[in-house]
Amino acid sequence: MSSQDTITLLNKAVADELCAIHQYIYFHVHLDDQGFRPLAALFKKTAIREMGHVEQLAERILFLGGDVEMTAAAATLKIIEPVEMLAKAAAMEQESAHFYNDAATQCGANADATTKQLFEGLVRDEESHYDEFQRQMEHIKRFGPAYLALQSVSNLETTTA
Repeated sequence: MSSQDTITLLNKAVADELCAIHQYIYFHVHLDDQGFRPLAALFKKTAIREMGHVEQLAERILFLGGDVEMTAAAATLKIIEPVEMLAKAAAMEQESAHFYNDAATQCGANADATTKQLFEGLVRDEESHYDEFQRQMEHIKRFGPAYLALQSVSNLETTTA
């Protein structure tokens, strides 16, 4: 695998991360507008972490002598229901973790330990994001509409205080 092949993998990761940022900010603004501040904050926090991933990937691309392609992957979906947002986010994180695992394996097989470690770190982060989105879906399943209603109530308490 040449450094150009590695740069291609890294740029694909940049595109995936940019897509996630766009999607999560979209989810954030809609959830915030609906009064679901805790879920909105989760998506905002995750989008900011994904921005950090883009920065790490870009730095590695530049180190390898490549050019960073700042183009997001596939178009985002228009989803405004909290459960659908969480399911979409969990699926995106799972796909990213799988891709990053494969990329780490390829880089390791071609003696690029630094890029391998970068991808392995991204896997840990994506799995953490996946776990949080899954946990939120489990809470909604377990507690039903009351879980989301409590988020709205806590929103009212913080805005009226």
